[in-house]
Amino acid sequence: MHSRLDLRTALLLAVPSLLWAGNAVLGRFAIRLVPPITLNFLRWAIALIILLPLAGWVVRKGSPLWVHWRRYALLGLLGVGCYSALLYLALMTSTPMNVTLISTSTPICSLFVGACFFGQRITARQLFGAGLSMLGVLVVISHGDWRELARLRLAPGDMFVLLSVVVWAFYGWLLVHAREPDLIRSDWAAFLLAQVLFGTGWASLFAAGELAFTETHFDWDWPLVLVLVLGYVAVAPTILAYRVWTLGVQLVGPPVAGFFGNLTPLFAAVMSAAFLGEPPRAYHAYAFVLIVGGILTGSHAVLRPQATPAPR
Repeated sequence: MHSRLDLRTALLLAVPSLLWAGNAVLGRFAIRLVPPITLNFLRWAIALIILLPLAGWVVRKGSPLWVHWRRYALLGLLGVGCYSALLYLALMTSTPMNVTLISTSTPICSLFVGACFFGQRITARQLFGAGLSMLGVLVVISHGDWRELARLRLAPGDMFVLLSVVVWAFYGWLLVHAREPDLIRSDWAAFLLAQVLFGTGWASLFAAGELAFTETHFDWDWPLVLVLVLGYVAVAPTILAYRVWTLGVQLVGPPVAGFFGNLTPLFAAVMSAAFLGEPPRAYHAYAFVLIVGGILTGSHAVLRPQATPAPR
């Protein structure tokens, strides 16, 4: 039984969105110092070290993790190895505002992924909601000028964000369609560690490929700043946001909690203007209204994951 939404719970649920926005803004800054895929690996490696003392039992011999290791390896690949890396890649050529706005179309993308691959039915209301959200995404991509659509060329950052949305949608549905008994889910730290353990392995392989086959650049002139940024992205939007979000979901349920995720673009806009000199434009406001309106319209009867996914 979920309790009613009150001011205290609303503030609790707003915290993860603030931390996720901070991840986008600091990620935009950090990729000037560290290559994006390597940044993703460092983020999760630090998180892995922090999580081990909290739920180390999950990696011991005889843990349910090893019975279902293929499942956690896949979840780690999608939620840790790919999703976060794609967002950092996107931030190389796109703004935090654009990245977070396009990411809010994830629930609608999940609707179509569910229909195409997991047997989920789509209603007319959901289709209308999907149309509104996609319209909002087009507003972002076209920078509010519809004439740009006729000669539209997606920037690399926009393409990476769209790909990350698809990855996240598959990740969420795989969580929903778990069929095996799993004692790990009852322990938030163990459930996160089970994914991060394999995800960090994937991230290390991708980072090695980045260092070996691309022209990478490290800026060691800001060592203290780099340490602080890595500390933030490894703790705040990863472990802290995940824990706070799970508490909020337990209080009010996934549908209500999911709406608060759409505060991330607003926080990103404020933080980008304050720290990066990238003020929001009028079309960002129009896009936000369209995307959130589409989600509210289309998510009324959408099946939502009961297990909270890995943090953003």
